[in-house]
Amino acid sequence: MATRLVSVNFDAHDHAALARWWADALGWSIVYEADDEVEVSSGIDGVPTLEFIAVPEPKVVKNRIHLDLASRDDGHMAEIVDRLLASGATRVDVGQAGAPWVVLADPEGNEFCVLEPRERTQRAPGLASIVVDAHDPAALAAFWAEVAGWAVANVDPEGRFASLHRPDDRPPDLDFVRVDDPKVVKNRVHLDVAPRPDDDRVAIIGRLHARGAADADVGQGPDVSWHVLTDPEGNEFCVLSNR
Repeated sequence: MATRLVSVNFDAHDHAALARWWADALGWSIVYEADDEVEVSSGIDGVPTLEFIAVPEPKVVKNRIHLDLASRDDGHMAEIVDRLLASGATRVDVGQAGAPWVVLADPEGNEFCVLEPRERTQRAPGLASIVVDAHDPAALAAFWAEVAGWAVANVDPEGRFASLHRPDDRPPDLDFVRVDDPKVVKNRVHLDVAPRPDDDRVAIIGRLHARGAADADVGQGPDVSWHVLTDPEGNEFCVLSNR
């Protein structure tokens, strides 16, 4: 497809404060700051950055895209949870009773998970995975494998989940997890992809349409440098300018 996943984008009331919170949570750095946007980066090539954008709209439902944080061992997991709770996170119940991971929300209510120690996530740069709710995880993973430029690595035969791995096979992963609840509002967290410098962005957008993407109006106006689409399950994403 010639696009690649470059960032995870968060709507926020106080985008600068939320960006600082996530930079501290992950041990990443703020690499760009403007009046309406802040970018947080791991500093590792190929790992998506986190972008925080100022918006006036409130959060009203559970996010359909969330982040999973990695831990090295049980003690490290407890340390992460305690540290984040002390810095403004809260415990939330999304029906995870009995799960080995801990579900929290950041200071603006965005859900995320602190995972139990796993062999794969030992190599993660703080961020273990980007998780997307899906009605059909395998089908949505197949679409995003082309859009993100990541490989399908694991598909559950019972249809519960599917995972994509980055080209270097290191975390973070892009995981699709089956849910039954419908999408009812614009996602507060979305993904951004970008073509490479010499690619034809217009042709790429045409191919995305052919694969099930649709144009979306989220109030972006006619003069922005990005193109807003939805994936086959209605999740908004942006095709940025060539880079």
